[in-house]
Amino acid sequence: MYKDIVSFIQEMYKNTDFIPLHEPRFSGNEKKYVNETLDSTFVSSVGKFVDRFEEMIAEFTGAKYAIATVNGTAALHIALKLAGVKDDDEVITQPLTFIATCSAIAYCNAVPVFVDVDRNTMGLCASKLEQWLSANTNLENGVCVNKKTNRIIRACVPMHTFGHSVEIDKIQRICNSYHINLVEDAAESLGSYYQGRHTGTFGKLGSFSFNGNKTITTGGGGMIVTDDEQLASQAKHITTTAKISHKWEYAHDQLGFNYRLPNINAALGCAQMEQLPGFLEKKRLLASKYQKFFINRGIDFVVEGENSKANYWLNAIILPNKTQRDEFLAFTNDNGVMTRPVWQLMNRLPMFSNCESGDLDNACWLEERLVNIPSSVVLN
Repeated sequence: MYKDIVSFIQEMYKNTDFIPLHEPRFSGNEKKYVNETLDSTFVSSVGKFVDRFEEMIAEFTGAKYAIATVNGTAALHIALKLAGVKDDDEVITQPLTFIATCSAIAYCNAVPVFVDVDRNTMGLCASKLEQWLSANTNLENGVCVNKKTNRIIRACVPMHTFGHSVEIDKIQRICNSYHINLVEDAAESLGSYYQGRHTGTFGKLGSFSFNGNKTITTGGGGMIVTDDEQLASQAKHITTTAKISHKWEYAHDQLGFNYRLPNINAALGCAQMEQLPGFLEKKRLLASKYQKFFINRGIDFVVEGENSKANYWLNAIILPNKTQRDEFLAFTNDNGVMTRPVWQLMNRLPMFSNCESGDLDNACWLEERLVNIPSSVVLN
């Protein structure tokens, strides 16, 4: 059966040598726009393409404001700081995520708390979040406090795994009732929607990634989105070293970060955004072909959930058990088809092994079975 899967993927990509998991497609104005930045000499964090890229993301997602950063981790780091996360605060997130989610929390000198995911969405489980908060926290003077650690739970960061939205409306209501700021890690979900609304726009702030393996790429880049004008202004200020605007003087009014996206990277982003609707259409077609192929082969293909529209950034299948997962990974990679298991759970990593966790049954179940399969846009 694994041989049939390899043959099917090779046929789709018209390649029998090597098929990567997800590679970028540069088939538009990328070279033209990059050459414009070179000709202008504005290749760093100032230039027309930075402004234009921010405007394009804001328009596409429906957010009022977008602030470009050097990568998605930087975007989430600043979003958490703007959400009020301070030293020794706690931030609830999911164990099944890329390490950048927890790194951004740690950069704020805060502590992750791990709550389980849904098997269907692979993202933070709303019901388990409510159960954990009900059993483990108190509201004191308008803030949520962990009864065990006496730390303030300042924020909650759900991650829309592989572009599949969590039940973000339910999580939003829970966070509001417990006075917890909602910050969305939408790194993987550009082009994904829940109840007709783009991911990343439900929380106080959201963050996106444009790494080389994302649906669109700037080589390395990220974006903060928000509807709050003051937060947007502060985000732009502190990601630009908190420099006070002046014709010649260098003055800074607070600790800032050198996190602004260079113009040359934004040029790539603008060209990629022009192609995004077509990319998304082709990725949905690819997912549809995978779904039809796997439906009668005893392997579950992960599909978008109720009330959601996924970008199908990385397609995923669920094998019956860990043994078959490992056999599948070995066979496909030995035969030129790159496949990857889901990330090791964050609570298993040495940096976060002492962090508090709830019941993580679903995350553990998925960790043993889930595999990502080639998901690059098929141009032919």
